[in-house]
Amino acid sequence: MFSSLLRGAMRTVRIDSLEDQDRAFAWEDAEPVRPLPRQPFAFMWGLIREKFAGRLTLMVLAVVLGQGIEAFEPYALKAVVDALTAATGGQPQQGLGLTVWFGLLLAIWFGSIGMYRLYQIVDIYTSPSIRALAQKRMFGWLMGHSPRYFQDNFSGKLGQKIKQGANAILSVIEILMFDVIRVVVLILVALCLLWTAAPTFSVVLGLWMLVYVAVSGWLARHCFRLSEAMSDAVSTSSGRIIDAITNADLIRGFARTAYERTFLGHWLNAERFRSRRLRWFLVLMRLFQMASIIGLLAVLVWIAIGRTLAGQMSVGEFTLVFTLAFQISNTVWQLSDRLLNFFEELGTLSEALELVSAPHEIVDAPDARPLAVAQGGIEIRDLRFAFPDGTRVFNGLTLSIRPGEKVGLVGRSGAGKSTLVKLLRRQYDPQGGSIVIDGQDVARVTLDSLNAAIAEVPQQPGVFHRSVGDNIAYGRLQATQAEVEQAARQAHAHDFILRRPTGYGTIVGEQGIKLSGGERQRVAIARALLKDAKILVLDEATSALDSESEHLIQEALWTLMEGRTVIAIAHRLSTITGMDRILYLEGGQVVEQGSHPDLLALGGRYAALWHRQSGGFLAAAE
Repeated sequence: MFSSLLRGAMRTVRIDSLEDQDRAFAWEDAEPVRPLPRQPFAFMWGLIREKFAGRLTLMVLAVVLGQGIEAFEPYALKAVVDALTAATGGQPQQGLGLTVWFGLLLAIWFGSIGMYRLYQIVDIYTSPSIRALAQKRMFGWLMGHSPRYFQDNFSGKLGQKIKQGANAILSVIEILMFDVIRVVVLILVALCLLWTAAPTFSVVLGLWMLVYVAVSGWLARHCFRLSEAMSDAVSTSSGRIIDAITNADLIRGFARTAYERTFLGHWLNAERFRSRRLRWFLVLMRLFQMASIIGLLAVLVWIAIGRTLAGQMSVGEFTLVFTLAFQISNTVWQLSDRLLNFFEELGTLSEALELVSAPHEIVDAPDARPLAVAQGGIEIRDLRFAFPDGTRVFNGLTLSIRPGEKVGLVGRSGAGKSTLVKLLRRQYDPQGGSIVIDGQDVARVTLDSLNAAIAEVPQQPGVFHRSVGDNIAYGRLQATQAEVEQAARQAHAHDFILRRPTGYGTIVGEQGIKLSGGERQRVAIARALLKDAKILVLDEATSALDSESEHLIQEALWTLMEGRTVIAIAHRLSTITGMDRILYLEGGQVVEQGSHPDLLALGGRYAALWHRQSGGFLAAAE
């Protein structure tokens, strides 16, 4: 018997494998991304209505029954006291006996405890799922924002808001479903029970509830605004801390620790003062609530004492009034004590939704279709684009790139090279004109299919805090280990990977901190090789490599370029001399174009830039 119970307990606490966990909740990952409500209660109600209505209904029922049963404890005590009074006074016993009432009192105790435990058991399968689903939905919507959105917000703050917002949902739901419902049920039962003793008690309790709820509601609205302000200050200071930690080497290199402490102190002071305002307001709320509760308790007990001394109530009825009054005051005070947590969490959730649920700047057109790339030809027609601050980049750019053509983009900073690539990938939308790939306007195709059709090796490649093998396989998730290793060999990354004790399982650290700049670049090149897209974008793809590594990777890149349309941005001109065509951009316009020899023979801006470079780099005077 004991061994079977022990085995059952061990099954309960075992940790399932990751595969089992993923299989159990695969339906969540298959959900389409949907807009997020900006109001906290709308977001919570949406989750509950869609997925958890049955479980939460059962939890509410358990609380109602548990508190309903517990609320009859004073009535059972009244009967026990009346029975004891009759027995000790030698009076004949009326109604149910003392033993029966004591048994009912025990049943009330065990019944209420059992209902509360049922609430907790159902909650085990509810709250973690609500939190996980809320995070998945917020993350899914967050990742649909444009690059401009991520440029304007701290990445650490965004991640923190998703976690904090999901945790806040659980706290808000628990307080509403457990604490608030308990108070409501207790008041309703108390009104009925007090009426049996004397209608006066019910009238007093009813009037008190009207005043208490009205004043508390007025205070709650102000408290909510203060909570939102404090939550914003907390998230902002957290973002500043994360930003400083991320740039710890920069701070150390410039000996700016003292400056950063002062800079951070400004944001922490804002957090401190907003927290003080909220807490002072909560002190005032609690003073009102405490005075109200003590006043209710005093009035009910004083009336009961008077009626008992006058012979209008029995000692048992006095016990009923006193116990109910104390039970009400204790339960309401517990709820009041949790108001700080309630409004802090509600403010946190509100601020998280306001930040994350902003409308997407760039979305698929209603009739968008997947991009089908057969050849990779690119047409740029009368392109006009300016940044929100008014800085104009393109004003009528027209350009044609043939399928399979390799084009280099050069020019001074701000000429529009990187912006052109971002417009090609719809990271920005132009104010006029269009970009067409194989006859399909990129504004009329789905964003996922557009990005799937383009492989990019950026100047500062993104690297996940995962294994180096996972980072390469990100180019094609279905790739075999052999294909991953082949791509690494072509990018000349295989040897340095194998030099690590754990090989392709080596964790590269946050932002690839455990890899050198050149190693991160080669991982990015291997990832692009594995993706095998028809259009290839190279943004200074060899900028972080030494000369020997650059020579080796140039060979791999030329292999990668075969049969693909290539756009290569370069400041180091030696990396693009073999391109079919080189475009010199200035002021958002193509002012020179041609092959490397043709442009040198032209003797224009490109030739001047080439002659000012030493070993492929711009001279210091440039």
